[in-house]
Amino acid sequence: MLRSMKDMEYYTIGATDGIIGRVRDFYFDDESSVIRYLVVNAGEGEAQRKVLISPISIGQPNWSEKILPVSLTRAQVVQSPDIDTDKPVSRQQEMGYFGYYGYGAYWGGGGLWGAGLYPDVLQAGLQEIGTRTGKSTGQAGTVVGQHQHDDPHLRSGNAVIRYYVHASDGDIGHVEGFLVEEKSWAIRYLIVNTSNWWLGHQVLIAPQWIDDVDWMGCIVSVGLTRAAVKHSPPYDSAAPLDREQEAGIHSHYGRSGYWIREARQAQTEARL
Repeated sequence: MLRSMKDMEYYTIGATDGIIGRVRDFYFDDESSVIRYLVVNAGEGEAQRKVLISPISIGQPNWSEKILPVSLTRAQVVQSPDIDTDKPVSRQQEMGYFGYYGYGAYWGGGGLWGAGLYPDVLQAGLQEIGTRTGKSTGQAGTVVGQHQHDDPHLRSGNAVIRYYVHASDGDIGHVEGFLVEEKSWAIRYLIVNTSNWWLGHQVLIAPQWIDDVDWMGCIVSVGLTRAAVKHSPPYDSAAPLDREQEAGIHSHYGRSGYWIREARQAQTEARL
């Protein structure tokens, strides 16, 4: 099921022994369009600080009470590596973070999360990665280490909201939010508000249809025409988006669905 990240803002993060804090932002990977961390205000008063919570630690959400449970204690989070969330997060800092929690790294595996589609496969760390890929723990660690100086491509979701969206032949609106798949934490669509051109109209644009992002100029350019966007199926935020509606959107643009591609990947994984 797809969830609006805007709706998840201020969700409570519940540790195994109490409340950690509330969601204030998220970092997504601008190459794979997957949410890598939630930015959470943890603690109280002068002791409050922003911490990163990886979807790797998140269990089954309590959507009705707006709680995201994590398999961590409050003390673990309090003592986690101090990362300044107002500055770019380096790959070295990420390696320190994953090492602290004993998780396997999400990069270098070819899938959305390591070699898989879902973050929970990384809970067991490098030993599990080695088992799944047929490599020894040392070999898996070497693969991760080879990427230690990579640019992690992390972007703030709050910063991208209100970016202008340009079609191939002119402006169409601005980014108003993101629809995220709750199990994989992949961003499936940008919610684009086109009301400056077509009153009261919201449309969905898949990340795969983006040609370029000008991060300094705050502009998202998509390989679609204004006419195609104008006549695309409108998005109603008050109603759940089902697979039939998704298929209709992709068919309108002549694009194949992400679920087809990932079903093939899952079949490949099952054979390994």
